Amino acid sequence: MSPDQLVSGGQELAAPLQIALFLSALAFLSSALVTLTAFTRIVIVLSFARRALSTQEIPPTPVLLGLALFLTLFVMGPTFEAIDQNALTPYMDKELSAPQACELAWAELRQFMIRQTRKSDLQLFLDLAKSEPPETAADIPARVLVPAFVTSELKTAFIMGFCLYVPFLLIDLVVSVVLMSLGMMMMPPVIISTPLKLLLFVLVDGWPVLLRALTTSFH
Repeated sequence: MSPDQLVSGGQELAAPLQIALFLSALAFLSSALVTLTAFTRIVIVLSFARRALSTQEIPPTPVLLGLALFLTLFVMGPTFEAIDQNALTPYMDKELSAPQACELAWAELRQFMIRQTRKSDLQLFLDLAKSEPPETAADIPARVLVPAFVTSELKTAFIMGFCLYVPFLLIDLVVSVVLMSLGMMMMPPVIISTPLKLLLFVLVDGWPVLLRALTTSFH
């Protein structure tokens, strides 16, 4: 293979090498989806909702994952559009090199992640990394920002999950007290409480309320 086939203009990678890099990037796509986007918070809150309703595997896991994926695309839409305009399209038009496009794409993702990351979590990982306080957001290293972002997402998801559990827990307590007062201690409370939970969830238009709360939590 000649040098002209390896590079074009001294900057562009050969087509076979670009394909190889693209396939390698796909292998990390699932990890990037979980650690760099809104997916983690959304899927955890949806899982909490299913458990709070005591409906076992309803909705099925594939349904929750599909909903979480497309809700992630909805929430991340402005960020992905900015990446497309500022990085992907110029790269496809050969106006930017691959490293430049990656840097611009990371800058857009970094802005989203910083907005969702608590300062306490960021400071925690800065202390663990023994790094100096960054002067600007662009100075925050990825090895600090990514775990801080994921930690903040987990914390937020668990707070929302707790808020989901409280009203349904009250229903469980009331049903248990009523069954005990009636002497029906051998009947599992879940048999009575689950239909009541579903009725309450339907009456308050639960899914739209939950999805609205999820999407607005990223603003």
